[in-house]
Amino acid sequence: MIVAPPPPNRSSSPPPPRPGSIPSRPGHRPVAAPASVATVAKAAPRPKEDFKAGDHVVYPTHGVGTVQGIETIEAAGYALSVIVVTFEENRMTLRVPVGKASSSGLRKLAAGESMQQALDTLKGRARIKRTMWSRRAQEYEAKINSGDPIQIAEVVRDLHRNAGQPDQSFSERQIYEQALDRLAAEVAAIDRTDKPAAIEKLLVYLGKSDKGEKADKSEKPEPVEG
Repeated sequence: MIVAPPPPNRSSSPPPPRPGSIPSRPGHRPVAAPASVATVAKAAPRPKEDFKAGDHVVYPTHGVGTVQGIETIEAAGYALSVIVVTFEENRMTLRVPVGKASSSGLRKLAAGESMQQALDTLKGRARIKRTMWSRRAQEYEAKINSGDPIQIAEVVRDLHRNAGQPDQSFSERQIYEQALDRLAAEVAAIDRTDKPAAIEKLLVYLGKSDKGEKADKSEKPEPVEG
């Protein structure tokens, strides 16, 4: 005699999902879970730089300084290694924790290609936004304090047109001179010369910008009188 199998127990709960699967709605087949979850790509951090005594460095808000050495100081009961940087013009000494050097913006002098790109920026045409001066001044200050030579060169380029002109405001002249001084200090350190010579070098590149703008104006066709 053949015994029929017992009817299924409808009151019983469905079996738990298998590991690695995603529970599905009734009437749908379970979908396999992805093997791995994609992670958000992060920007590559700046390469770690080794600083030693005698190195010329740039700190974003203070410009070019000189490394005096690495010291160990006591802070809250912990030993902390710091990079000692002096700024001759400001007569200031800055101590930057070694572990925070990259995130603070402390860097060595710009490499040849990077500085050349900044010098080439000076030869470009000025880009003046049609916004209130107070807002543009904040943007210029942010570029100067970024410590990026290319951004600083953009400030010099944009404000050079009115440099020394009667219609140049005091704050505009002040920001222009600050950017020019900051860029010249790094050029002087790279070329192993003094700041006046570096400024003359920058003015040569700015002179090429002036010639380019005059050429653009001369090429514009004169209006035809009807």
